[in-house]
Amino acid sequence: MPTEPQTKRTPGAVIRSLRKTCKTLGPDESNSEQTEDELAERRQSVCMNLSQTLRTTQLLLNFHGGQPVFILRPPSDLVNFLRPRWPVECEVISDSIQHIEWEPPEPEPFHKPSHKESLIPAEDGPGNVVYCSDFATKHLYFTCSRVGGSRGSTSCAKFLDTPPDITLEFESRFESGNLQKAVQVGAFDYELTLRTDMYTEKHTQWFYFRLRNMKAKMIYRFTITNLMKASSLYSLGMRPLLYSERAAKENGVGWHRAGSNIRYYQNCSEDSNENNDDSDRLYSLTWTLRFPYDSDTCYLAHCYPYTYSRLQYYLKQITSNPAVASYCEVRTLCQSLAGNAVYVITITSRGTSQEEVRNKKAVVVTARVHPGETNGSWMMEGFLDFLLGDSDDAQVLRDNFVFKVVPMLNPDGVVVGNYRCSLAGRDLNRNYKTLLKDSFPCVWHTRNMVERLVAETEVVLYCDFHGHNRKNNVFMYGCDSHSKLFKFQERVFPLMMSKNARNKFSYKSCRFKVQKSKEGTGRIVMWRLGIKNSYTLEATFGGSTLDDRKGTHFTTGDLKSMGFYFCDTLLDFCDPDQTKVNHCLAEVSTLLKTEIRKKMSKTLDTDGSFSVSDLETSTSGSNSSDSDGLPVHLLHQQRIPEKTHFKKKKKKLKSRKERDRLQPSRERTSSRTKESCLSPENMDEVRSQESPVGGQKRGKQNDLKGTCVVSSPTSHPEEEDSQDDCIPCMHHKLKHLYESTPYMKPPSGGAVPSGDKAVSNREVRCSCPPLSLKVPPPCSPVLMQPLHYTPPLSSQQGSTFLAPYRFPPSGFIKMATPIPPTSSVSTSSNCSVFKDKHVQWVSGNFPTKGFSTSVTDITRARRREGTLKDSSEVDASSFTPLMGKTKGLSQRWHPLERK
Repeated sequence: MPTEPQTKRTPGAVIRSLRKTCKTLGPDESNSEQTEDELAERRQSVCMNLSQTLRTTQLLLNFHGGQPVFILRPPSDLVNFLRPRWPVECEVISDSIQHIEWEPPEPEPFHKPSHKESLIPAEDGPGNVVYCSDFATKHLYFTCSRVGGSRGSTSCAKFLDTPPDITLEFESRFESGNLQKAVQVGAFDYELTLRTDMYTEKHTQWFYFRLRNMKAKMIYRFTITNLMKASSLYSLGMRPLLYSERAAKENGVGWHRAGSNIRYYQNCSEDSNENNDDSDRLYSLTWTLRFPYDSDTCYLAHCYPYTYSRLQYYLKQITSNPAVASYCEVRTLCQSLAGNAVYVITITSRGTSQEEVRNKKAVVVTARVHPGETNGSWMMEGFLDFLLGDSDDAQVLRDNFVFKVVPMLNPDGVVVGNYRCSLAGRDLNRNYKTLLKDSFPCVWHTRNMVERLVAETEVVLYCDFHGHNRKNNVFMYGCDSHSKLFKFQERVFPLMMSKNARNKFSYKSCRFKVQKSKEGTGRIVMWRLGIKNSYTLEATFGGSTLDDRKGTHFTTGDLKSMGFYFCDTLLDFCDPDQTKVNHCLAEVSTLLKTEIRKKMSKTLDTDGSFSVSDLETSTSGSNSSDSDGLPVHLLHQQRIPEKTHFKKKKKKLKSRKERDRLQPSRERTSSRTKESCLSPENMDEVRSQESPVGGQKRGKQNDLKGTCVVSSPTSHPEEEDSQDDCIPCMHHKLKHLYESTPYMKPPSGGAVPSGDKAVSNREVRCSCPPLSLKVPPPCSPVLMQPLHYTPPLSSQQGSTFLAPYRFPPSGFIKMATPIPPTSSVSTSSNCSVFKDKHVQWVSGNFPTKGFSTSVTDITRARRREGTLKDSSEVDASSFTPLMGKTKGLSQRWHPLERK
């Protein structure tokens, strides 16, 4: 039966129908909190239906005063400075929080621990909860956002059993604030609990909250009880920050260091003797404090706060200045998960032609991918102040480069007061390789922008500004280059930074190791895109330990100055006169040679087989492995369980019988064939040498894996102390082989030498790749001599490190089974008669038939062989500068000529 044709609805009819539907979704004061959440989800579904029905994404639905309003979507790159958007479950107070900038007249010293700090015992009982803000536990994942957060009341639950005139009033429900609960355990003693990053159970480090109703000259003690890092700068003298509104108003004093009796320790409830996972342990930070005024309004923070609203205020000043706007353009890169704008700033001088602008090289600088690392934003502001200034150096930089700057990569985390993650519940600095554009829009669009930039022009440098919580000073992480053309080039820029900022920047703390666990970071991803100079600039939360600033805290002025030094170093690094670059390359070479000598002197068993990366430890960054994986909202919507972290069980060592049982039958048959050539009485001795003793791994005790002990042509009595334990076993094998093989007779001169005579010979160690040799005919016993090959020196001597080829674990010495010869071949090139001993180099499993030696294999083995002599010498003159030869210009710096 034919169906009636449906009438085509016009866009006006669809909008009128949706308007009627949306009127039922207005706010209702009588609705409960659960009903409000349901309404928020229904509104989101209505917006999705609107896009699907009208087949357009340019029409948006908004609510003003409970009435639905349809608006057009603004252009994606149009700059707008709207109020921050919060998740709908967040309670936000309406107070405007602002702080003045202030520099102390003298550097503030570190706290000097007396090592006599004792914990003040808390009073009996659970204490009184004086502040609790648990909105983060109401939702498992992010759903939607709105300006101002939750529509509900912002009154905080307080339970007061003590007189209110001596109880502090806590508050953290403002932008970038973080404090979940405060418990009064004494008259002036408070235990504090920080909120974890939203939609996670980890990352408690950042704190920022307000205090009122204090009494001056009284000693208050604060203890944060749920920190998760085993070490902290608080153990090295770092002090918390205090801000007093009365002191700022009357004396112009802003954020300053305060607190005494500071101690960072593992919680007493944790048993240090148990083999618990480090991620399950909690730590506490405690300190005492005197407030300067009665009934003041004060703030305590981990570091100098830098909010999203402050960034918007700074960008408004830039765009409102016509002189700056002539060479600076602010656009919106994308929208975050909550709808906050991610800004991108393009800084370059206006060229006379499009071709001139297109020929400029590019520099990419980003910051604040971790919201709790506010020192990164202060360095970024100093960098922008220098670059947008009217100095001659700033003009040179703008004339020769195009700067792409993303000042805040994670605005959502900054707004809600997270320390490390975004609202997806994941660390953005581990997801630069992501394909989930909608879940990680900030880093996805940043990587996409850099990819397009690399395709258009050369990107000289990429740098991401960060903060570090366990090391003092400022330092950089880079990526070790394996290119001979740009050998050690990545170490030049950090070394120049250390020379320009001697009392703040530490080159010794810089690391250039590319770790597998950091493959998703911006530094490594940009390096993989082809940016050779890709860095992370790390600024401490504490202070300096260098020169005249030793033992003092960093201020906001110090952090801004690092932005100035970054621009100054960029001038030196890209100067057409490469004298400074060549000087730094030579210095880097000298420093590496010194480190190599120290490494070789401390490690006796290294054999010189290590790379430059082995000289360095890991980058010692925060562990974000628990924040890897899909976004939290996708896991819950698809009902995919998150990874359950089980305790790692200690691997039990298998016995030799268990290992033999797991081997394939072919290998077991081969091993029986090799053992059958030994007599029963000697077989026990051989097995005793090869079997593990006391549950230890084979190769640890006798050190036979990968080495062979042979006798030297000359005997030196003074070197008899270098004997090895495997000589007796080798002697028994040789003796039995002579006696049991009819066509292999002892050499002319008697029987096989005895044990004392064999041990008296000089013994040396040699490493050699496993070679496949054809079985020789019956002749005088021969011994395969280790191959030594000295490669010819190239025209650029010392440009690379040479190390001898390391013997693979699968190769070890085995006696050949008695096989009749199949053909007569000359072995004079591969074998030599040597002290009446018969040893043959073969691979781990000797075949049952003879096979020929591959000339290619021997050639490769000889090429791999190197000498340790002069292996660490590096000639700095062999390095090629990054920017080419000098131009011979008279002035200090001139515009670069593009090759």
